[in-house]
Amino acid sequence: SAMRRGIAEHMRRSLETSAHVTSAIAVDLSRVVQIREKLKKEYQAAYGVNPTYLAFIARATVDTLRDYPLVNGELRGDQIVTKNFVNLGFAVATQRGLIVPNIKAAGGLSLPQLAAQLTTLIATAREGHSRPADLSGGTLSITNVGVFGVDGGIPILNPGESAIVCLGTIAPRPWVHEGQL
Repeated sequence: SAMRRGIAEHMRRSLETSAHVTSAIAVDLSRVVQIREKLKKEYQAAYGVNPTYLAFIARATVDTLRDYPLVNGELRGDQIVTKNFVNLGFAVATQRGLIVPNIKAAGGLSLPQLAAQLTTLIATAREGHSRPADLSGGTLSITNVGVFGVDGGIPILNPGESAIVCLGTIAPRPWVHEGQL
């Protein structure tokens, strides 16, 4: 289809014009698992949303960008231009191909607001109803390859963005905590 060809061209252009470097880290999410379990009923009753792991990762990503503003920037000529807003993109596999709609001004949203907008954004994308405005203006993206049962991947940067967060599976694993054996 024309859309798939356009997406492929967009991603190929990214590979040609952006420096791609991959770093991988394992993160202990056991506290997030515990907090999420406690919040599930409360969030459903109070806000009508499920606090997904992706919502927690989105919130952590936005918070981290405050400490590392260059990651939320783009190269314009020989200058890095940082942005004082975060339009957080999420890679969504649809029947028409992979698209990356984004939540505008995600930095000002609470965890329940992020969870609600994320649910709507992904559902709208899967139904094929994303608007052009949803697909433009992203400043950083998240992709979740863990849904395919893998621990990680090497995603392609969305052109104009300087980084993409790639999530692998969330699963119980042995973990050594500092000072504990």
